[in-house]
Amino acid sequence: MSWGQDTVDTIRDLEYVRRRLDGEFVGRDRAVRLLQLAVVCREHALLLGPTGTAKSELISALARHIEARRFSYLLTRFTEPSEIFGALDFEQFRQGTYQVRTEGMLPSAELVFLDEVFQGSSAILNTLLTLLNERRYHNGALAENAPLISLLGATNEIPDDPGLTAFSDRFLIRLQVEPVGGTDLERLLQVGWEHETRRFTAAVQAAEQAAVRARGTDTPARTGADRTAGTVTVDRLGRLTLRLRDVDLDPVLGEHRELVRQLLIQGVRLSDRRLVRSLKLVAGAALLRESRTAAPVDLWPLAHIWTDPADRTTVEEAVQAVVEKHGGEPGRRRRPDHEILLDAREIGAPLISGRQPSEWSVVEGLHKLADLSRELREHPPVNTQTETELSRIIAEVNALLDQFE
Repeated sequence: MSWGQDTVDTIRDLEYVRRRLDGEFVGRDRAVRLLQLAVVCREHALLLGPTGTAKSELISALARHIEARRFSYLLTRFTEPSEIFGALDFEQFRQGTYQVRTEGMLPSAELVFLDEVFQGSSAILNTLLTLLNERRYHNGALAENAPLISLLGATNEIPDDPGLTAFSDRFLIRLQVEPVGGTDLERLLQVGWEHETRRFTAAVQAAEQAAVRARGTDTPARTGADRTAGTVTVDRLGRLTLRLRDVDLDPVLGEHRELVRQLLIQGVRLSDRRLVRSLKLVAGAALLRESRTAAPVDLWPLAHIWTDPADRTTVEEAVQAVVEKHGGEPGRRRRPDHEILLDAREIGAPLISGRQPSEWSVVEGLHKLADLSRELREHPPVNTQTETELSRIIAEVNALLDQFE
């Protein structure tokens, strides 16, 4: 016996949504299927993964394809229950009844997305326990039925807190979302750039509409003819931002992908979001050169997209090597060892040989010496004698702190 036409039509519409999201999000086929399954089964789903893996964007995209009353919020430790469930109805309160106005808030929503879902206070999470399991919200003395279909959550990790076990257990479906940059980099950049151009285009258009409302209908917008040399209006800046879409990135995509692959192989941590948005920086560098076509020299901003400070030198050197190979400006060179050591001696000598330096001056000296140590290691190889003497000066200054304990 086959399904009825209405059932088949709904299944096919959901399949259309799935295929569309597969095309919009690289490497997220399993996540899309699970979220689709969650809303059909009226269960709750949790996406876990590091920042920048499109967890929030994926859930938001699915929600846009379902005609349901939606509610979404980013939870923090400081989120108040009223921000989630609604504000107190003061009229009712004056009459002796405690009741919350839930219109447009989570208790009246059918599809809910909570980002950083475990960051909520105990007051929020305890209220959600009943709502998730029983679809009921206790509003003062009344227990109201909630129309909730699914609550979809996103988090970097599940906290190791026994107090959160009951709440965590409400999420039947869990999926670990990993970055896809290392496995499908080419498609990630291609699809991601399409997402990014739509995103900043929408942002510029929204800003323009807000500016029109702020000016009022009778106030004309400023044009290029009104400009004053050396000043740039917000309108002109917005039009320039839209020009990023017109920059031809094809000539640098090969170099960009190879550079990113080498960084990932070396263990540099770069989220999918940072990899995609780095293309915008390249387009911007070309645009500011007054060029419609990006060149390898425009890869220079990639030296500044590192996440972990420990990766900074690796990223800067790799990018600078590519830029210089194609005729770009040479990077900043480290000063000679003897100049760095001379500065270290000038900082350390007054403290070590002086009479009872203040604690503040010792700490300040150590900060300056640490900067010199980092400068020495920026571009190896390092002269071992210089490194040894600098370490000795730092140790002697550090020993001065003992007198303040």
